[in-house]
Amino acid sequence: MQTASRSGDRQQRTAHASKTDRPVIRARTVFISDVHLGSRGCSAEYLLDFLHSVECDTLYLVGDIIDLWSMQRSFYWPQSHTNVIRTLLGKAKRGTRVIYIPGNHDCTFREYVGMQFGNIEIMQDAVHETADGRRFWVLHGDDFDNVIKASPFLSYLGHHLYDFVLWLNRHVNSVRRHCGFSYWSVAAFLKGKMSKAMTYIANYERALASEARRRGMDGVICGHIHRAEITKLDDVLYCNDGDWVESCTTLIEDPLGRLSLLRWTEHAEVVSKFDQPEPVLVDHAA
Repeated sequence: MQTASRSGDRQQRTAHASKTDRPVIRARTVFISDVHLGSRGCSAEYLLDFLHSVECDTLYLVGDIIDLWSMQRSFYWPQSHTNVIRTLLGKAKRGTRVIYIPGNHDCTFREYVGMQFGNIEIMQDAVHETADGRRFWVLHGDDFDNVIKASPFLSYLGHHLYDFVLWLNRHVNSVRRHCGFSYWSVAAFLKGKMSKAMTYIANYERALASEARRRGMDGVICGHIHRAEITKLDDVLYCNDGDWVESCTTLIEDPLGRLSLLRWTEHAEVVSKFDQPEPVLVDHAA
């Protein structure tokens, strides 16, 4: 264990908006996971727009940043994916502390835990202390995925079905953009309609919260299951920062230590916050 102590007008605020049009988000800490660079499902343009619009002291990359599994099946790496890497390295070079916690899709990088590359620290997991003194266990979360542990075959089948859903998601949203509609996640919609998926998600959340409690933490911050959430499970705050394949979400800590989930597509919106009267967007000055 290592310790690491906007809604705008749609026509003006797009994934390709000019830098002068972007609001500036000043945050203490940003958590991003499940980007899946190297896969066709990655929403790299939305992520780039977010990264160019946020300033923070610490940036956690909470696993599955690069999808080595997908790249082994079929190589895919457009310029936008290179731009994401360059932007992350640029933030680290300019003084943002960048902590990379590899996940299961980029587990090869776990061999380099304890090392730094381009000012980016690689950790197995971390303890993050918020501005208000709460301690959060930060990890990707794949160690708690009972499907992977119990049945690799079921995981294999589910992975290929998920690939099809992501293919459908890309084409549905291509049509929606052509018709002037905003982004809508097909995968997230289908998850919400499947009782078994919801049961699995609930069990996953409680397993992580239970382990965080055992470790004496106030909360846990993870990714892995592509379901953004902030919820109190008994005395533990469970936070999942979502993904940049389905939901395009990030978890943000403001200067006072308050946590919010932000969705960033054609426009930005706070989708969930815990025990706070105001959103964490503290500076809209361009």
